[in-house]
Amino acid sequence: MVVLSTVAFILAVPFQQYQNYFVYNLKAIKQEHEIWRIIFARIVCLDLKDVFCSCLLIYNFRIFERRYGSRKFASFLLGSWVLSALMDLLLVEALHHTLDMSVNILPSGFLGPVFGLFVPFYYSIPSVQVTQILGRFSITNKTLVYIVGLQLLTSSTNIWILAFSGLLSGIMYHCNVLKVQQLLYVPKWLARCASFTLEPLLSSTDPTHETPIGMGATLEIQRQQRAELLDQQIMLAQLNQNNRRHRGQGGLINWERLFPQMRNRLNANNQQQDSGRNSPSPSAPVSEEQVARLMEMGFSRVDALQALRATNNDLNMATNFLLRH
Repeated sequence: MVVLSTVAFILAVPFQQYQNYFVYNLKAIKQEHEIWRIIFARIVCLDLKDVFCSCLLIYNFRIFERRYGSRKFASFLLGSWVLSALMDLLLVEALHHTLDMSVNILPSGFLGPVFGLFVPFYYSIPSVQVTQILGRFSITNKTLVYIVGLQLLTSSTNIWILAFSGLLSGIMYHCNVLKVQQLLYVPKWLARCASFTLEPLLSSTDPTHETPIGMGATLEIQRQQRAELLDQQIMLAQLNQNNRRHRGQGGLINWERLFPQMRNRLNANNQQQDSGRNSPSPSAPVSEEQVARLMEMGFSRVDALQALRATNNDLNMATNFLLRH
């Protein structure tokens, strides 16, 4: 985001004579076979207003990187970028043959994936009402993001084509149409190289005198993070107290006091297994995606499966359970 903004500013102020190389000229792509324009023109934005709106939206959509991981988030950007490039050409040809409408130049920039991110934002992020206007119109935690997207949509004449193609590409990748998630993704070796090279340069240290809370992109997520942090602090305080109490006595920590509900669930599951050895009993299936996320944190597959079964597939409770045990 920083690199693209810097390049856009350089092309807009000191080096305007090079802007022609980044124009999204479909006529030059089709007739003169300037395929390189698809890459450069769909990455670098020439309008500073679009740069500002795009950066603001990507900053708000960073929640998906924390929720799904950097590799999955980068795979979504890559897949929606490739699919939206194909959709742009198909939509322009469809407009030309059906409505006799010729479109030769489209707005430049990383706009296709930005509009495509509205698809998981709509489906995955819950709406929390913040206030009401005139007693009827609700203002939620997602209203500002939609307003910025509407501003970006109305910034130029033909940008609606990019918005439509971006939304279609986002739907296709989010719903895994034609198995596009298995075709367009960031390889693991590339993700590791990026983490080793770029993460030390772009990462920042946590403040020493402040508690790192409130990092969510929405108010609801910030409240949830504060509540989870408070629960962790209470658990750690109880754990330290029990450690001091049982130090020198050789006793075990009373985990039932720390995790009464989880222990009851484990006992109930054990009783069901003992009673159902002769006859099979149905059990809740464990999500393989959640198992993979726990394994990425460093836990073994057996521990992840047991924790998820004990917590009824609650990822946060399973993580806390594994960290405390």
